[in-house]
Amino acid sequence: MKLSKEQIDFFETFGFLKLPQLMADRLDWIIDEFTKTFPDDNKHDGTKRTCIVPFIDQRMSQLLDDPRIEAIGAALLGEDFNYMGSDGNYYSGDTSWHRDGYHKKYKHLKIAFYLDELDGNSGALRVIPGSHRLHDQFGEQLSIKMRDPKASWNIAGNAVPAYVLDVTPGDVLVFNHNTFHSSWNGSTSRRMFTINMCQRYEEADLQELRDYIAGAARFWIDRNYSETMMNTASPQRMIHLEQVMANDGHLAALSAQKRLEMTEPARG
Repeated sequence: MKLSKEQIDFFETFGFLKLPQLMADRLDWIIDEFTKTFPDDNKHDGTKRTCIVPFIDQRMSQLLDDPRIEAIGAALLGEDFNYMGSDGNYYSGDTSWHRDGYHKKYKHLKIAFYLDELDGNSGALRVIPGSHRLHDQFGEQLSIKMRDPKASWNIAGNAVPAYVLDVTPGDVLVFNHNTFHSSWNGSTSRRMFTINMCQRYEEADLQELRDYIAGAARFWIDRNYSETMMNTASPQRMIHLEQVMANDGHLAALSAQKRLEMTEPARG
């Protein structure tokens, strides 16, 4: 698989991309492994989001080696892209408008796998096209106005003009971390997991990478990847792990501090 020039341009212009049924041939395996990754003592009760970080590292590390996933990262970030981790979720209710990052120099993206059929009336992802473009007036002004849509435009969050990404299990969604996104009208048990990637950082900017990695301390993890992800890595996979592995040595101490400050790991 190789992304077309048109697909790459669409992603760069609008900040997202839908790849219909890209992983349909592995769907049964993915759903089975998704279910098995959640331990018996962490069953979702529907009252709030249930989250596991890292996620594919537990039982689905090989997804990072899949040529289709590799091709997405290589086309949009460069062949030496970094795998930045993953999260597995049972979502409950609405997710208000937000960005997953605010990156002006390095591109970060999320590959999302939804395991339930969703549309705008049942919790499908909504995105604001072009909102990832932080260097122009639209992106900058939106950052301010989206803090309170009611105050800005006298509308509720679910009425903000957006593109709804209906999904059927097997579809793959890709979006820039800077892209504003949300979810409305969803059930209390929507299944979804993500793979996060970014461009490789230049040597002069490694402290910025370390600062980003430090954010994972809220999940009470000592390394950015699981032992399984690292120990089963082929030379090709290691290309996508090595920079983060060399720069996550501070994470264990930060996580230890978070365990003293928090009653449970973060849920997102």
